[in-house]
Amino acid sequence: MAEGSSFGVGGGSDEKGHKGLSPAPVPPGTAISRVKLLDTMVDTFLQKLVAAGSYQRFTDCYKRFYQLQPEVTKRIYDKFITQLQTSIQEEISEIKEEGNLEAVLNALDEIVEEGKDRQEPAWRPSGIPEKDLHSAVAPYFLQQRESLRLRVRKQEAENQQLADAVLAGRRQVEELQRQVQARRQAWQALHREQRELVAVLREPK
Repeated sequence: MAEGSSFGVGGGSDEKGHKGLSPAPVPPGTAISRVKLLDTMVDTFLQKLVAAGSYQRFTDCYKRFYQLQPEVTKRIYDKFITQLQTSIQEEISEIKEEGNLEAVLNALDEIVEEGKDRQEPAWRPSGIPEKDLHSAVAPYFLQQRESLRLRVRKQEAENQQLADAVLAGRRQVEELQRQVQARRQAWQALHREQRELVAVLREPK
């Protein structure tokens, strides 16, 4: 009973199988592009998928048919595995095209490469999120607090000017009230004097 290889799919099958599923070993320290890493992950997934659906398991599921038609069973298995691989590869290719994954992953690789030559510390130099967030946000809040303090001082100065103007107005009103009271008293005194004078003039001689 023949066992299907990982991606030979039936050994001598003429159907188009997946190629390049055993990537060459990469020397330590060598940067691997994210596109190649994604392709390697897909290849590994397909290898494990074929291993999980081995020819032995396939024949166990269709034992009676295999016993009657072993060669036909083998061809059906090869065709099924090949079409399954092709379908998955096409789906992944469509996802990569729709999401523009290759361009995005290549751009991410470029960003990482450019970041290797940077001498200044990263946004999180300490590695402690709370500390780095505080160092990034605190200056903003301190600036906002100082701005608010300036506005408060400005408003307080304006309020003081208004208070001084109100106080000066009250003093002017009080002064006018005193002047009115003094004039009233003077008018009343003059009126009394006039009445007294009239009374003296009316007295018989």
